[in-house]
Amino acid sequence: MKKFAKILALLMAVTMVISLAACGGETDKTTVPAEKTKVTLKVWGAQDDQALLQELVDGFKKANPDKEYTITLGVVGEDEAKTKFLEDPDAAADVFSFPNDQIRDFVGAGALYEITKNIADIKAANMEVSIDAATLDGKLYGYPMTADNGYFLYYDKSVVSEDQVKSLDGILAAAGAADKKVFMDVSNGWYIASFFLGAGGKLGIGTDGKQTCDFNNETGIKVGEAIKAFTANPAFITGDDPVLTGGMGEKICAGVSGTWNADKIREKLGENYAATKLPTFTVGGVQTQMGSFGGYKLIGVNKGTKSPLDAMALAEWLTNEQSQATRFAKRELGPSNLKVAASGAVEANVALGALAAQNEFATSQKDVLGSYWGPAEAFGTEMEARNYAKTIQQQLDDMVAQITA
Repeated sequence: MKKFAKILALLMAVTMVISLAACGGETDKTTVPAEKTKVTLKVWGAQDDQALLQELVDGFKKANPDKEYTITLGVVGEDEAKTKFLEDPDAAADVFSFPNDQIRDFVGAGALYEITKNIADIKAANMEVSIDAATLDGKLYGYPMTADNGYFLYYDKSVVSEDQVKSLDGILAAAGAADKKVFMDVSNGWYIASFFLGAGGKLGIGTDGKQTCDFNNETGIKVGEAIKAFTANPAFITGDDPVLTGGMGEKICAGVSGTWNADKIREKLGENYAATKLPTFTVGGVQTQMGSFGGYKLIGVNKGTKSPLDAMALAEWLTNEQSQATRFAKRELGPSNLKVAASGAVEANVALGALAAQNEFATSQKDVLGSYWGPAEAFGTEMEARNYAKTIQQQLDDMVAQITA
């Protein structure tokens, strides 16, 4: 009996040990969480965007709780992004914003990571011209963030009617009847291109890396004659921004400019403040919509990033519909996102609504080289001065020869 009791006690003890061990093992499996993947990223943005960037970054972290993100912000604005990046690529941010006219320099320096995720969604969500601005040689290198660096037409609706404002001829007629002026800085290559681009003129990059330009073809000659007629009209006036903002509502009833002058013009015109896309103009007897140059801010991913998938995810988040809506609400920056651009909030903003309408006819500056600006300015200056010593054909031939030299 004693021997049996000892054996029974031993068996019970062994059973308890096994049971406890099993419970302990199960407890370990349920209470020890899997370690999150840690990702470190650096983001560059302008000083004025730091608070907004932090808010958007915090939202990204919250939306991606499966990873442990450490994201730091650096103050580098779009205007200095290229310089800072090329000074020390190893110290550059993983994600950064830049103006679209720098894309060729960035790609040439091997600085931008080609976007490979959700390309169809990105293209569908944004204006076609903003996608074109972010694309080089058929490859997408940036996420469109804003589409507000362009120009359109401001006008005094007490002088120019909604019907008259549709065409340059109508605007000039309204101005003449009221003894007013129509403003445009024709001697600025950025603005004068509107006429040529609207009529189908092309600026590009040749296989030799030089600027190509067809502004002196048969259609271009007709465009040149239209510019000559416009600048010769008694209602035409030119100058810099202060001429426009100071004269609007007084001697000026309409003028071409951008969002940076919105506050001053709105203040001058009051209840008569209005803006719309650029008008049509007459090319060889045919009404033709004026084009424009469009400027876009993009967010790019550093080709040298150690976390390309996470960097792309963050860049896409910073430029998605909600982020662009937030950017407009807090900074009044014009969106490239189609839904945000068509929202009531943006359309209620007179200047941005006009710019959004003009963006449909805008051309990116990514293929415009430095050789374009001087000759275009010189041609515009001759038109403003009404110097007709040479024919339009001769003047355009001279301009294009210099642009493409």
